Amino acid sequence: MTAPLPIKTVATRAFNDQRPGTSGLRKKTKVFEQPHYLANFVQSIFSSLEGFEGKALVVGGDGRYFNREAIQIILKMAVANGFGEIIVGRAGILSTPAASAVIRHEKAFGGIVLSASHNPGGPDADFGIKYNISAGGPAPEKITEAIFAHSKVIESYKTVEAPDVDIDHLGETFVGATKVRVIDPVAIYRDLMASLFDFSAIRALFASGFTMKFDAMSAVTGPYAKAILEGDLGAAPGTVLNGEPLPDFGHHHPDPNLVHAKHLYDLAMSDAAPDICAASDGDGDRNLVIGRGQFVTPSDSLAIIAANAHLAPGYSQGIAGVARSMPTSGAADRVAKKLGVGIFETPTGWKFFGNLLDAGKVTICGEESAGAGSNHVREKDGLWAVLMWLNILAVRKQSVKEIVRAHWAEFGRNYYSRHDYEEIATEGANALVAGLREKLASLPGQIFGSLTVAAADDFSYLDPIDGSLSQQQGIRILFADGSRIVYRLSGTGTSGATLRVYIERYEPDPARHDLETQAALAELIALAGSIAEIRKHTGRDAPTVIT
Repeated sequence: MTAPLPIKTVATRAFNDQRPGTSGLRKKTKVFEQPHYLANFVQSIFSSLEGFEGKALVVGGDGRYFNREAIQIILKMAVANGFGEIIVGRAGILSTPAASAVIRHEKAFGGIVLSASHNPGGPDADFGIKYNISAGGPAPEKITEAIFAHSKVIESYKTVEAPDVDIDHLGETFVGATKVRVIDPVAIYRDLMASLFDFSAIRALFASGFTMKFDAMSAVTGPYAKAILEGDLGAAPGTVLNGEPLPDFGHHHPDPNLVHAKHLYDLAMSDAAPDICAASDGDGDRNLVIGRGQFVTPSDSLAIIAANAHLAPGYSQGIAGVARSMPTSGAADRVAKKLGVGIFETPTGWKFFGNLLDAGKVTICGEESAGAGSNHVREKDGLWAVLMWLNILAVRKQSVKEIVRAHWAEFGRNYYSRHDYEEIATEGANALVAGLREKLASLPGQIFGSLTVAAADDFSYLDPIDGSLSQQQGIRILFADGSRIVYRLSGTGTSGATLRVYIERYEPDPARHDLETQAALAELIALAGSIAEIRKHTGRDAPTVIT
């Protein structure tokens, strides 16, 4: 330990575009590379917090381009602002769920996670940053709004002059009087997974000849998947594809959906299909699960996990409740009802699950955008979801297809699809939403073909724990037969606007569970386009991505 370093105050000017979205601040990498841009936002984070002097801060990211440079900036600013210890993942790597696990395990004050999640990486692609609180989850709106308020008036930030810290080797060093500890990014997370799942049963599953392909998409989950799947669980070498994190994700688009991971879908539907195909995204918080001949929608996956969680040792006492984002299908609702536990419908954004988890109201959470998780951390967790599926398969000794079909037979099937219109003009997107809001009052009672509108609203959420109100969270059109259409502008992109349209139809009759999804939803899809006048406002004849 050495003496404290002199604090250097750097004059700056405010940027007007630093409002955090549902998952922090995301912009093009070149925006973050502007002089002072990242430092301004980091100082705005620190200026929004109280009581952190002398305490620990966790720092890490998904390894994308600019990750290492950003960490050095943050380390020096954290020293200048008074943190007593900084915990960094080796090479700057921490998956988002692992960062949450480390914050909780180390009882840190909070953490800074560097990621743009499933967005592409590289010098011409995307970068992101967010602050996570001591519980391990994303900062609530009162903090993110305070960060934005500081960012609009900032005139200077604090840093220290010091050599860059060696973040490639495990161990401790000091920057002035502040300890910097470089940790194995996999170890704490790996131990946590071993405490939740029956590794012996899963090892036996692989030993029996069970086969798997897990695509880490050249993103952050590779080291975790190799250590756990191929190491602890005995999956065959080569089970993990694209397992080395690369700054540009190997030119992949690291979003595990049916467009960017179509090769996995094609493999799962082929004669050479393994028993299960899976993937995770750029920062490790999303998942894709496809059995041999059976795609599992994220909404169905959430419901099946909730119905079977008791088969894993960490959840053997049952679950307290289930939470889902509003656009996620109602499949989990019927599971919660049968289990006699609470079901909570929240706005999109994992931060809305935090209060419910902290209060012990729910155990399992999920979003239709390929995110699922539990109370083990305060982020969605892609590898956790895959391990849960492996645990269920090992205990039930059925295939993915058999488990999905049995679930539908018991609970009914929610035909469900999301249509994304990406990088549309912001003006057109805003006009589309404004037009829908004007129609809300007149829609109930209207008949469109075989569909009758029962209700229409702009979803709002009153947090049952802290009483906070979140309004205008997505426009819902609810039909008398239980079908629905939801429209929402996403906050995860960095260019233009993304319109997400969610279409859902419930089918209780097992004899009608084999329809092709888009065909089963055809009437609702056409209606979704006409009611919102999508072509008029976006100029698009079809969505960019269908999942």
